[in-house]
Amino acid sequence: MHGANQIQTNKSMNKKRNIAIALPSTGEDEWQAIREPLLSGWITQGPKVAEFEKQFAKIHQVPHALAVTSCTTGLHLALAALDIGPGDEVIVPAFTWVATANVVLYCGATPVFVDVDRETFNINPAEIASKLSDKTKAIIPVHLFGLCADIDAIRSVIPAHVKVIEDAACAAGAKYKGEYAGGLGDVASFSFHPRKSITTGEGGMVTCRDDDLAERMNQMRNHGATISEEQRHNGPKPYILPDFNLLGFNYRMTDLQGAVGLVQLSKLKQFIDEKAHWAEYYRQQLGGVDWLQLPSEPDNGRHGWQSFVCYVDPAKAPMSRNRIMECLQEHGISTRPGTHSVPTLNLYKERFGLQADDFPAAKDCQEFSMAIPLHNRMTEEDYSYVVDALKNL
Repeated sequence: MHGANQIQTNKSMNKKRNIAIALPSTGEDEWQAIREPLLSGWITQGPKVAEFEKQFAKIHQVPHALAVTSCTTGLHLALAALDIGPGDEVIVPAFTWVATANVVLYCGATPVFVDVDRETFNINPAEIASKLSDKTKAIIPVHLFGLCADIDAIRSVIPAHVKVIEDAACAAGAKYKGEYAGGLGDVASFSFHPRKSITTGEGGMVTCRDDDLAERMNQMRNHGATISEEQRHNGPKPYILPDFNLLGFNYRMTDLQGAVGLVQLSKLKQFIDEKAHWAEYYRQQLGGVDWLQLPSEPDNGRHGWQSFVCYVDPAKAPMSRNRIMECLQEHGISTRPGTHSVPTLNLYKERFGLQADDFPAAKDCQEFSMAIPLHNRMTEEDYSYVVDALKNL
């Protein structure tokens, strides 16, 4: 009998794992949360979205939070509400998800790329001044992978009239010098995609401190209507139709998503605390791997830990970054490049005549960054397995 048990144990140890790069942490609480809007019949934007907005604003210490369909539509909404359009330039980091630049094109404005810092993956403030012009109307610093961009350094080199629009897609719950992401610039947009710390499937949240800007965005996310659907349907005058004095969009979140978002938001601190714990574990266990540059917690701040993105030093690594990723995949460990260098994408190369070598740090980050699994459904054994696999390369 002992021999049979030993064979079974060995089979279990040799069974190939399948560790995803990211998984949303959802379950019974979220399942039950959608029952109320489903049963009430109020499924589109309504009371659940309103409560989600209220609680998100409270946690991030901002007066206004507006739920939208995605971080991308939130960024577009912000640019449109700030009247950024043809003839205007908007500074964006060269290393980011393509949506950061795409939203500028949506408005007919021109994205102006700035290289990034290889250590933080965020926009390099020292590179900004040379890209400013009298057409510069805004800058979109990205808090990439959950680490807030150096907002003070950015503000020190841009004129006062240039608006700061935080791409906080990865930064729910993150802090910069004691202040939460979402209140560091003039306006910000967050993502609730399943790879983010909290999720509503798709979805986003726009935050700001300016009352007039918040009201303008509130109208514009609802086609530009002067009164909301809730006001129309709950009011005493069913014949009232809204007037439209702004060109708007249909960027409203549903109450099904709002209900899920409320549950997820209540777990945000727990989720980040757990990932911060395992990020520290990675740093301790992998600190001796000299070919792997590891991310760290910022001084006087709080990393959002949307991802744990390393930099593979090509001069020291035992094999290429791509081969390392293939080896890990063969052992059941999912990895991904951090993101891409937008100027290398065909749309931007062809439209603006850009070259990859124009942004050497962004090019390096695209070629040598590697995200390893970090999410709230991993076990201690999973983390140990990832560490052992990397050490044994």
